[in-house]
Amino acid sequence: MPTYDLVIIGGGPAGYVCANHAGHLGLKVAVVEKHKNLGGTCLNVGCIPSKALLNSSEHFHYAGHRFAAHGIKTGELSVDLATLMARKEKVVSDLAKGIEFLFKKNKVERFEGTGKILNATTVEVSSPTGIQKLETRNILLATGSVPIELPFMKFDGQTIVSSDQAIAFAEVPKTLLVIGAGAIGIELGSVWARLGSKVTVVEFLPRVTAGFDAEVSTALQRSLEKQGLVFHLNTKVQSAKTGKGKASITAVKDGVEQTFEAEKVLVAVGRKPFTDGLGLEAAGVRMTDKGRIAVDAKWKTSIDGIYAIGDVIDGPMLAHKAEAEGRALAEIFAGKTASINTATIPNVVYTSPEAASVGLTEEQLKENGTAYRSGKWNFMANGRAKAADQTEGFVKILADAKTDRILGVHILSSIASELIAECVLAMEFSASAEDLARTMHAHPTMAEVIREAAEAASA
Repeated sequence: MPTYDLVIIGGGPAGYVCANHAGHLGLKVAVVEKHKNLGGTCLNVGCIPSKALLNSSEHFHYAGHRFAAHGIKTGELSVDLATLMARKEKVVSDLAKGIEFLFKKNKVERFEGTGKILNATTVEVSSPTGIQKLETRNILLATGSVPIELPFMKFDGQTIVSSDQAIAFAEVPKTLLVIGAGAIGIELGSVWARLGSKVTVVEFLPRVTAGFDAEVSTALQRSLEKQGLVFHLNTKVQSAKTGKGKASITAVKDGVEQTFEAEKVLVAVGRKPFTDGLGLEAAGVRMTDKGRIAVDAKWKTSIDGIYAIGDVIDGPMLAHKAEAEGRALAEIFAGKTASINTATIPNVVYTSPEAASVGLTEEQLKENGTAYRSGKWNFMANGRAKAADQTEGFVKILADAKTDRILGVHILSSIASELIAECVLAMEFSASAEDLARTMHAHPTMAEVIREAAEAASA
């Protein structure tokens, strides 16, 4: 019977990153993953395929709406959806092969099947070929999350769909209703709107991307409305009927009932930890009130030798957060000291423009009673943005009124996801707005807007 230093259940960003880093550090590691491809939700049906679709659809939209201003003439544009989807699948396949290569390089063993805890040192693997037991010094639970299903609107994979199906439509739906205006809903909504769908978004809360700074959310909504998306906020969905290739959804706003009809309904109201079949209760692993696995500051569960990271524990369900936890925990297993700073986890919505943030929002600072200064600079005033025809958006930096320490950064821009990294680094090292303002940025670059906003905040 094989003995390992670490057996990981789940081959997504949390699991495979931890496995590779632990293997690199000399530990004997095994990963149990039930799906054929490694990479989890993020690689196979989440982050990566959705970004491939966002990129392709943005090219199409840009060609149809903005090429002419650049002197580029085209004939009638059309979308070959099969080719677009094939490209998406190749991106996923290539990256999955990359993970397999790293497993071999770092001597990580992979077991295809479903993992279950028998005790603190034994994992049972069930597969079509039979059942086997893996003995190990440590067990890591990294099984990720799944889409939340509304009780009155079960996924049928055809008309009522989750994000898993919304990245793989065989045809562009004439009408698409999106329930939920978070990152997943508006990203996939914008994909299909660019490709020709009439997209309507219904959101229970009063604004889109509720976790973001309100100024960014408002500006992003205005931009998406210009792109054709229609929003119904403060609206609660109550029931659904399907038939004849479409759905009829009943919702209520301010006591008034409304009906929405669409060929496809994407339910994007959030995700929940996937812990079914892990044997947690029998093993005595404690759960939180929110249904996540309870862990301490070093990701240990209530049972010695059993750990958990990623979407199954508290915190934002973000791949980069899971990856950071995986790297840190691998180092702990190898006898090193490691931790992550949860105050500097960036958040990004990959629409066009993108929204990105790190730290506290202006609303949170007001609620906390924190004295702060706000500095803002628009991309309209930036030379590189003007030349690139990417002038939409702004950078807003929030700094402590007394110490000038950066408390939060909020960006709306075509490249917000790239620009936010500098701000995360600045906050990681407790930089002041003045520090960022005095940091030399190449000219002309869109990153100069960060310097300008920092200067405004430190003035």
